Amino acid sequence: MADRALYRLASVVTALVASCFLLFLAAPVGQLVSAAGARGLAELGSDPELRDALALTAVTATIATVAGVVGGTPIAYLIARYAFRGRALLAAVLDLPLLIPHPVAGIALLLALGRQSPIGNALLAAGFRISGSRAGIICAMLFVSAPLYLSAAREAFARVDPRYEAVARTLGDPAWRAFRRVTLPLATRGLVAAAVVMWARAVSEFGAIVVLTYNPKVVSVLSYDRFTSYGLPEALPVAAVLVLLALVPLTILRALRYERGAGDF
Repeated sequence: MADRALYRLASVVTALVASCFLLFLAAPVGQLVSAAGARGLAELGSDPELRDALALTAVTATIATVAGVVGGTPIAYLIARYAFRGRALLAAVLDLPLLIPHPVAGIALLLALGRQSPIGNALLAAGFRISGSRAGIICAMLFVSAPLYLSAAREAFARVDPRYEAVARTLGDPAWRAFRRVTLPLATRGLVAAAVVMWARAVSEFGAIVVLTYNPKVVSVLSYDRFTSYGLPEALPVAAVLVLLALVPLTILRALRYERGAGDF
């Protein structure tokens, strides 16, 4: 009897704590969308600066994601499949941007790619400017979001049984063909989900971008700019549009993760 009462008390306390936690996570976003979501969507038709910032955010995040997938997939496969000296150190270095405060990441990128750096100066001489350009936005997005893709891609490759590749190799396929015909199709679902997470993280980036490229403005920088220049009422619609934009990759990610018949969307 005492055990049953203790179990009921524990269940009530757990439900209460979980409810408070859920409210803490959902209430700020819900309040933001309810307060300014409709106005933000309406302003898309009358505010060219907001439309341009939204388009710039989507395009640069997509380019950064494509670059991350092309450059990161071979590295993720290498780390997932092969044991070599320094593998743990390499994985740690690739994950390091996740632990660096993003303004600090922007400073590091400015130091490496700014006009005063050897790389930035050489690129500028060749006609490519990184800081204060769309290329700078892409670099900032890529730097802070690529580790998320690499981590998830490593897990996607690790879940594919290497014996499948071994069978393909015994049937005469070289390593690259075994990867293309066997491993890549089996890992595709996880790789797409990883790319979606990377795109969502790139869209939300602010700290590194605002240091490396304040203009032209992505949506996060535009929201901050309007908040500091005009106050909260002008910043709310832009912030709400950014939240609504974030729902797109999250919906895609859940669709990839759950079966349609399960109702988990």
